Amino acid sequence: MSTTRTAVITGAASERGIGRATAHALAAAGWEIAVLDLDEAGAKTAADEIAERHGVRAIGLRADVVDRDEVAAAVSTVESTLAPIGALVNNAGITSPIRFLEVSDTEWDRVFDVNVRGSYLMTRRIAPGMAERGFGRIVMLSSVSAERGGGVFGGVAYSAAKAALLGFSRALARELGPDGVTVNSVAPGLIDTDITAGKLPQERKDAMVADIPVRRTGFVADVADVITFLCRPESGYVTGATYDVNGGSHIH
Repeated sequence: MSTTRTAVITGAASERGIGRATAHALAAAGWEIAVLDLDEAGAKTAADEIAERHGVRAIGLRADVVDRDEVAAAVSTVESTLAPIGALVNNAGITSPIRFLEVSDTEWDRVFDVNVRGSYLMTRRIAPGMAERGFGRIVMLSSVSAERGGGVFGGVAYSAAKAALLGFSRALARELGPDGVTVNSVAPGLIDTDITAGKLPQERKDAMVADIPVRRTGFVADVADVITFLCRPESGYVTGATYDVNGGSHIH
C-alpha cells in the first residue's frame, strides 16, 4: 500500500484460527497489525510472530469485545501506537451446538454477546475515525450456518447471531458508503480450525465433506485471502456483499 494503515483483527490469537491467518495475510500485504484477543499472551505472541515474519509493526492486546471499556482502551492504545486504522476484521466469535429446545437464556445471550455485541462495540468505536478520514474497510465474520440455518456445527443461537451480522453489514454499508467506508461479510463453511478440530465425529465430518462440491474442508488461508481482498484500497466498489467461502456447500 502506498499509505501505511493499521488493520485490527479481533479473536486472532488462536494458532490455527481464521483471525491469525488473516493477520498474517494482511501483514504480508503491508498493513500494520493489531491483534485483539481475550488471551493477552496469545495476542502478544501472534503480534511478535507477525512482526518478525513480515517486517511490519504489530501489537497484541487483551480485549474482551463485549466490554465497552476494554474495547475503548485497546483501540486507544492501537491509535496511539500504530498507523491510522484502515481495516477492522470482526473475527472474534463463539459457537454453540445446543439445540433450541434445550438452550438456556444465558447461553443464548452469551452467543449473541460475543458474536453481535462484540462486533457492534468494535465497529462503533472504530468506524467514526474511518469516516472522518474518508477510508475504511470493515469485514464481519458470518457463517454458512447463517444462510443455511445451521447444518455445520453451531445450533440455532449461533445461526441467528451470525445472520444478525449479515443485516448489520448491509445496513451499515448503506450508511458509511458516502464516507469511503465499505462493509462486507464473509461466510465460511466447514473450515479446519481449533473450533472444529476434535469436536466433529469423523463419520459426520466425512458425510459433510461428501456434500461439498470441492470435496474437502476449507483452510484458514482460503478465508484469509478473501478478507484481505476486501480490505484492499482497490476494493472500494465492493460493499454490502456476502462472500461465501464454503467450497460450494451453499450454492444459491
